[in-house]
Amino acid sequence: MPPDDIDSLTAQSLKGLVLSLLGKIDDLHEHNKALLARIDELLARIAELEGRAGKPPKTPTNSSVPPSRGQKANVAGGSGKKRRKGRPGVTRELCPNPDVTRNIYVEGVPAADQVLAHAYDHVEVPPIKPVTTRINLFRAILPGGKTVTAEPPADMPPGSPFGPGIVALVTYLHCSQMVGYARLTEVLEGLFGLKISEGAIANMLERAAEPLAQCAQTIHETVRNSPVIASDETSARVKGKTWWQWTFVAGTAVAHLIAPTRGKIVPTEFLAGATPLVWLSDRFLSQCNHAKAHQICLSHLIRDAQYAIDAGDAVFAPKFKEFLRRACEIGRRRPDLADSTIKAYARTLERDLDALLKLEPPNDEGRHLRDAMIADGRDKLLVFMTRRDVEPTNNACERTLRPSVIFRRVTNGFRSDWGAKAYADFCSIAATARLNGRSILAAIRAALTEPLRAIHLLIAG
Repeated sequence: MPPDDIDSLTAQSLKGLVLSLLGKIDDLHEHNKALLARIDELLARIAELEGRAGKPPKTPTNSSVPPSRGQKANVAGGSGKKRRKGRPGVTRELCPNPDVTRNIYVEGVPAADQVLAHAYDHVEVPPIKPVTTRINLFRAILPGGKTVTAEPPADMPPGSPFGPGIVALVTYLHCSQMVGYARLTEVLEGLFGLKISEGAIANMLERAAEPLAQCAQTIHETVRNSPVIASDETSARVKGKTWWQWTFVAGTAVAHLIAPTRGKIVPTEFLAGATPLVWLSDRFLSQCNHAKAHQICLSHLIRDAQYAIDAGDAVFAPKFKEFLRRACEIGRRRPDLADSTIKAYARTLERDLDALLKLEPPNDEGRHLRDAMIADGRDKLLVFMTRRDVEPTNNACERTLRPSVIFRRVTNGFRSDWGAKAYADFCSIAATARLNGRSILAAIRAALTEPLRAIHLLIAG
């Protein structure tokens, strides 16, 4: 507004102008507050980045970053593959109980005058064809006039035409071999001559969920009542969201479950009040304080020590890493060592650990690792030296989770809660079978036909 027009303003118009200006001032004040808050946020971010400057990157070799996120270095020149050295040939062992034996003799010479010159096996798969059994239920009229229909056989009830052998095969191919529904229809028709739609496969797996859950529940009871439990977790995708697949490994059984959280409530609810003697895991907070004693995974600590070395610690971390490697090597040799020898090794490791924790690392990463061991790790490093049933690492958990990681990448997760639950139950059965040297396919069929006895068959044989 021109200055000359101000004198001509009435009281009413002047009041409106002042109110308009006050409103704009309030808007500018709020905008200024938002900008100041954003500046504080950016300054904090700058301080964080400056604090991280010069630190080495997190890789699978110096942290818990999964191997799939690591980047392989380019090989200089050619494929980089070394030529394999020759070795003596090894022939396949002959089958101890062949199904058919054919004796081929020289023509014109009596068989009694001939000796065996060479024997070999010829292995072939006969044409695979499904067996279809037609069930005819007859009706009769009893002497009293009552009409009675024959009862269907217990092993072939009405309903779905597919027997437990086909259901077990479909479950195995989908869950263990990661064959999707579309490809599974092709596999079943191409190999077995079975025409099964994708909808029928989905219904088949949904019906299998209940007996698998019964068997898995027995496995869970076996694990939670075990004296030593190792645990780990990996991410899972359920209905487009990130969930977590947990595994709990005991001496004779492995339990899997998929939960929407990575928190401590998952192992707490799994244990249902049970208290194992020893818990084996990494240092993630939700994995701690579930048993009377805790064995920290030394493989994770070796990677943490490597990160401190990469960050510049040349005092504590290198010697601590060597100490951990030596402890793991002794752990691997325990089956061949006497109890007295193990105790002697344990005393030596205890003395070496005390000396290591007195060292003064030169940088923050080394000090952080050492202080963590002093504060909450000193009594959790060598528990495996006092019990032969405790391993120094939780590699068994990582191995049992590896198929699930591949399954997640192939299938991109689950579209229903029941699908995630059924897959976790399948993993419990498959991992327990694998741990005890049993056939996974046979274990699934046993779970479908005798879910309450299947786990005992798996463990006891």
